Amino acid sequence: MQLPETVEIESGANPVGSVIWLHGLGADGHDFEPIVPELRLPAELPLRFVFPHAPVRPVTINGGVAMRAWYDIVSLDATGRADAEGVRESTALLEGLVERERERDVDAGRIVVAGFSQGGAIAINAALHAEERLAGLMALSTYIALPGELANSKASREMPVFMAHGSFDPMLPVGWGRTSADKLMEAGFNVEWHDYPMAHAVCPQEIEDIRTWLLQVYRETSGA
Repeated sequence: MQLPETVEIESGANPVGSVIWLHGLGADGHDFEPIVPELRLPAELPLRFVFPHAPVRPVTINGGVAMRAWYDIVSLDATGRADAEGVRESTALLEGLVERERERDVDAGRIVVAGFSQGGAIAINAALHAEERLAGLMALSTYIALPGELANSKASREMPVFMAHGSFDPMLPVGWGRTSADKLMEAGFNVEWHDYPMAHAVCPQEIEDIRTWLLQVYRETSGA
């Protein structure tokens, strides 16, 4: 399997953990690059941020126009929205990136999988299938793409989960995110939920909350 090209930023020398962060539909790996300095991570917590580029594929709801997408979107409603085969293919790509970090001597327990919108759906699916405990899952303005697979999840329920959504999101209604968070909580996952007065975007308060969550996640994995 050929891994996707990535943009990589290290917040300091000799990273002690990795955050693999997937972009949304039509964007690319540079989309969340500017957020890294905004997180103001302390010198004692250098992290490697890996921002992969999604494959280019036709997207049905956009008239079949080809763009960077983790999977095809075949309808605008919650049921039958996601192309299941595409979700699984991109999940395998993310799993490959996790394995590459492990080959760089980063333990699975020091790797956060993250994503926005489509990328968040892939991050959720990969986390649900993880056989080793990951450091955490960060799912922004997104939903569970394949809810039928939740019951068979092998993931550690101790894995911290950060979910956030815009309360005025016209593309992915906040109810989809909230319902997905509730389903994860019902399945035993430790979900921290946030909503913000914004559309399909990321806001300064959200970035601050992500910073707080990342610091907590990596303090816990270091045993501090």
